[in-house]
Amino acid sequence: MSAEMLILVLLVITAIGFDFTNGFHDTGNAMATSIATGALKPKVAVGLSAVLNLVGAFLSVEVAAAVAKDVLNQPKLLSGVDPTKAMLIIFAGLIGGILWNLFTWLFGLPSSSSHALFGGLIGSGLAAIGSGAINWHGLSSKVLIPAVAAPIIACIVAACGTWLIFRITARITSGRQEEGFRWGQITTASLVSLAHGTGDAQKTMGVIALALIISGHLDAGSVKHGLPFWVVFLCAGAIALGTYLGGWRIIRTLGKGLVEISAPQGMAAEASSAAIILTSSASGMALSTTHVATGSILGSGVGKPGAKVRWAVAGRMVIAWVTTLPMAGLVGAGTYYIAHLIGGAAGAIVIFAILVALSGYMYWRAQQQKIDANNVNDEWDGNDPAISEQPQTPASV
Repeated sequence: MSAEMLILVLLVITAIGFDFTNGFHDTGNAMATSIATGALKPKVAVGLSAVLNLVGAFLSVEVAAAVAKDVLNQPKLLSGVDPTKAMLIIFAGLIGGILWNLFTWLFGLPSSSSHALFGGLIGSGLAAIGSGAINWHGLSSKVLIPAVAAPIIACIVAACGTWLIFRITARITSGRQEEGFRWGQITTASLVSLAHGTGDAQKTMGVIALALIISGHLDAGSVKHGLPFWVVFLCAGAIALGTYLGGWRIIRTLGKGLVEISAPQGMAAEASSAAIILTSSASGMALSTTHVATGSILGSGVGKPGAKVRWAVAGRMVIAWVTTLPMAGLVGAGTYYIAHLIGGAAGAIVIFAILVALSGYMYWRAQQQKIDANNVNDEWDGNDPAISEQPQTPASV
């Protein structure tokens, strides 16, 4: 097997691994509020979300096409760099995304998997080629601007929806409100899971497509008409499996740590998230579902009179959002430098081994203080381990 083919194989395996982490990292975006209010039992919620993520991944390739051309400079990678180096750039970028995903999962921080991926790719691209590796116009219009606007819009929409719901149902007893809106929650949460599949699974498809184009296994012009079935199938299956395993730690943060949420609030938040994510997927914007979901949950707290919003927890989330792109970029750049220094297939094997070792270590640390389906809905307190203020005591999903 040639060095180029070995790197391509390791790259595809790593991309599927990223999709898997994306699944369990982002399960909370869809199902945290439904689990918190008791609309769905935890295991039922993640199972439903997994199925709908799987279905959503087959519905469109708009986001995949955008990722393949709007983050890295595709013409530069195709004509200005040899295929081995170009694939190392993508490979290192994926490693940056995975390691940042696992790090934030360890501390229960719902950061953006999408931005972790883009940050890793940008960092490795800058390290390898310089600023010419990045499609700055596509990055700003399809990633950065939506990253700022999406949570604000989601917060406003959810706040207005929550206020209207409580205004309209003011004469209905709280018990009847909870019972009725739980069914609405199930519907809207299902829509968010479907929307997540149409967006996030495709981002990894786009990365694999770019690698296949660089290696000569796929024609660039064919991407807009569809991707090879095996790419779609593997990515859909990986994100669905990750979703089913459930990122309980992040589910707990979103469902219990941000707002004391009721069923009407949950329905308003999920409806807001679904509408925004589905609209962005149709337009090819690589939107962060985490930003949208968190903004919607915050909005549901703002829109309910007297609701308690934990702004300190929200502030820590924002810090994670702001640092995701640069930190994943630093990991991607460092990983690329290691592979480049060693060179060829040996360099690719070494950085893959580093990925496996660090991933295994973080998983082991996570098991020391476990959060799962049995305790995800326990009462939140100021020292809750899901977002610890003492990083030396990390915990698991």
